Amino acid sequence: MSSDRQDYNESPRRQVRLGNVRNIGIMAHIDAGKTTLTERILFYCGRNYKIGDTHDGTATMDWMAQERERGITITSAATTCFWKGHRINIIDTPGHVDFTAEVERSLRVLDGAVAVFCSVGKVQPQSETVWRQAQKYGVPIIALVNKMDRTGADFQGVVDEIRSKLGANPLPVYLPIGKEADFQGVIDVLAGKAIYFSSEDNGAEEHIKDLTDEQLAEQKEAFHKIVETLADVDDAVMEVFLEDKIPPVEDLRAALRRATLAGKVVPVAAASAFKNKGVQPLLDAITYYLPSPIDIWDIKGTDPNTGAEITRHVGDMQPFSALVFKIMSDPFVGKLYYFRIYSGIAAQGMTVYNPRTGRAERFGRLLQMHANQREERQEIFSGDIAAAVGLRNVTTGDTLCLESCPIALESMTFPEPVISIAVEPKSSGDRDKLTKGLLALAEEDPTFQIHSDEETGQTIISGMGELHLEIILDRLIREFKVEANTGAPQVAYREALQKEATSDMRFVRQTGGRGQYGHCIINVIPQERGAGITVENKVVGGNIPKEYIKPIENGIREAAQSGVLAGYAVVDFKVEIVDGSYHPVDSNEMAFKIAGSMAFKDAAKKAGIELLEPIMKVELTTPDENMGDLIGDITSRRGAIIEIKAGNNGFTQVVAQVPLSELFGYATAIRSLSRGRATYSMEPAHFERVPKQVQEKILEKK
Repeated sequence: MSSDRQDYNESPRRQVRLGNVRNIGIMAHIDAGKTTLTERILFYCGRNYKIGDTHDGTATMDWMAQERERGITITSAATTCFWKGHRINIIDTPGHVDFTAEVERSLRVLDGAVAVFCSVGKVQPQSETVWRQAQKYGVPIIALVNKMDRTGADFQGVVDEIRSKLGANPLPVYLPIGKEADFQGVIDVLAGKAIYFSSEDNGAEEHIKDLTDEQLAEQKEAFHKIVETLADVDDAVMEVFLEDKIPPVEDLRAALRRATLAGKVVPVAAASAFKNKGVQPLLDAITYYLPSPIDIWDIKGTDPNTGAEITRHVGDMQPFSALVFKIMSDPFVGKLYYFRIYSGIAAQGMTVYNPRTGRAERFGRLLQMHANQREERQEIFSGDIAAAVGLRNVTTGDTLCLESCPIALESMTFPEPVISIAVEPKSSGDRDKLTKGLLALAEEDPTFQIHSDEETGQTIISGMGELHLEIILDRLIREFKVEANTGAPQVAYREALQKEATSDMRFVRQTGGRGQYGHCIINVIPQERGAGITVENKVVGGNIPKEYIKPIENGIREAAQSGVLAGYAVVDFKVEIVDGSYHPVDSNEMAFKIAGSMAFKDAAKKAGIELLEPIMKVELTTPDENMGDLIGDITSRRGAIIEIKAGNNGFTQVVAQVPLSELFGYATAIRSLSRGRATYSMEPAHFERVPKQVQEKILEKK
């Protein structure tokens, strides 16, 4: 910690020093054991007095009825616990790809993460997704190889895949003692001790013993690997290493912490959360190697008035700044706004400022959340995560600060929905309740969108997958007491330009008195996939006054959103506004907006439009005897096999890319083809051109 970071000023009213606070997320592929791990952490930290389990629907963190029924995490849940003088704020995130936004917004406000890997499944598709999300926000990671008690457990195999698949530098700091049914505990590589756990006390006591000869050989090899790796990335260790000396354990831990925070290494631990073995050493690793808010130090944002970049520092005595990362409807207290404080202190009744709306807001009650249980607090300090009641015009990603010292923190980006269905109330009396419920759910979930189809008048809801929309409809019934009829799922296609084109468009309307006049000439140029939409002003000589350029751009973007060929959004193109003219009396912003919209539609038709469809990456684990049938099924769905990996215990992994439109009902199909033994997961990969014959069928339906 550099000397300037000593002066961050803590409030004497703090319960735990800022340097001992850890804000962490538990993230992983579905069914790797995240929620089970969080339940054990809460038990060993004394937060819970009995152990909850996802298997029997008693997990504290999976508090929604849908989560308990399905045994999966749907919404990220926040809690706080204490371990050896440290305060650990934990967010348990979902593993299912349909709820990736929950992971995204959690990682935005977390300082560190524990990535959980199944010792048998190793690095799975969603493991890769959450790893990329963590890297996007620069979040340091500890890896936990969980389920070491399972048949086929392979600790070293997971470490090797973290290196090969994720491009990370894993360093085991806790090695497993035994595996499968013989898994008994872990070897603390740096301390040179064996830690055993007993089922008699639910693993509550760590039984520390000296290493056996066999364990000592393992520990020495892993210890040498740690020293060697740290010598490559840390100057302090390098100096001692070059003198043929071994640095003290405390120095090695400090160096390992520095390397972890810099993203140069990933400490790896082993556990079986379900069997209550190895959780306490992981808690030690969290306190040793993951960052406190002080390590983050520089909080970057922009001045909402000038757009200039500004930097804040952590500390209770700094000007207040916080980021709202999640909104939830609570049946007892109304809307809960989850926020992370980066600097300053929040107090009940305090007035804060929202730079996005330019309005003042007032904190009503401040709540420390423990899943869905609430603990009222008078103050929330710098570096903490809490929830507020009483805010009004606030949405996910908004900054809250002081009007006298404003800052706009970096917000969050969320993926676009890929699947839509039409929804209508079962009775006309439920129409208002349905609208109210949908709007409340859309406010909570940025990847859930609602719009009306102008042609049919239907309400269309869009989400990240079939399960996502299924949960939304289930919540409408349970929480808002409204039942709805739904249409068949529809894929959210995109439209793309085939070539460059130009349009010269005038919008002229004379209706007695003052008329309307807008004229622009534009070029449209297709861009590569994922490039987005850019509009460039190339008008010279003042042929179009500057104040009319933005309305033209707005017209272009609105026209692109509503589509040209089949009503799907046009993506990945560049528009150059090259020329035009105006009338000193009849020109106005609306006329140029209409001219921009008309010009884009005209140019797009000249350029030619093709449909793009979402392609999903599907990873399938199948018994060897069913592999042929399942590969044949993927091929019949226009899928392409990317990789086939021989697994263990008679199972094979198949990686494929398949159009989303062909995957409806896929879960039922693979169950019947494999007699319920095959499992799969999928995540959005990219958009791809729709084959001509398929495009014709889609357009016929439209």
